[in-house]
Amino acid sequence: MKTHDEISFFEKVYAVVEMIPRGRVSTYGAIAAYLGSKGASRMVGWAMNNSHKADPSLPAHRVVNRIGVLTGKHHFGSPGMMQQLLENEGIMIKNDQVQNFSEVFWDPGS
Repeated sequence: MKTHDEISFFEKVYAVVEMIPRGRVSTYGAIAAYLGSKGASRMVGWAMNNSHKADPSLPAHRVVNRIGVLTGKHHFGSPGMMQQLLENEGIMIKNDQVQNFSEVFWDPGS
C-alpha cells in the first residue's frame, strides 16, 4: 500500500473525480483547490487527459472548465460523446456548455 506521500497528484485527482455525484459536474480549478493546489487547474487537465488510459471507468465527463464548457470533449473518442454522457445523467448542454451550471456544479470542498 502506498503512503500518502507516494500517491501521485494524478491519483489524487482521480479520487476526487470518483466522488462527483451522478448528474453533477465539477471543474479543474475546484478539484485543484480541494487538493491544496489552487492554481494547478492545468495539472488537473493533464490528469484528466490521461484518465482514459489510467482508469476507463472514471467519470471524466463530469469535469468541465470554470464556466461549464466541455473543453475535454475531444478525449472521448467522438466529439459528441462527452455531451451524450452528461445528458444521460440529466445535465442539459447547449453549444458545448453546461446549462444551469450553478445548479449542477459540485464543489468537492463544500
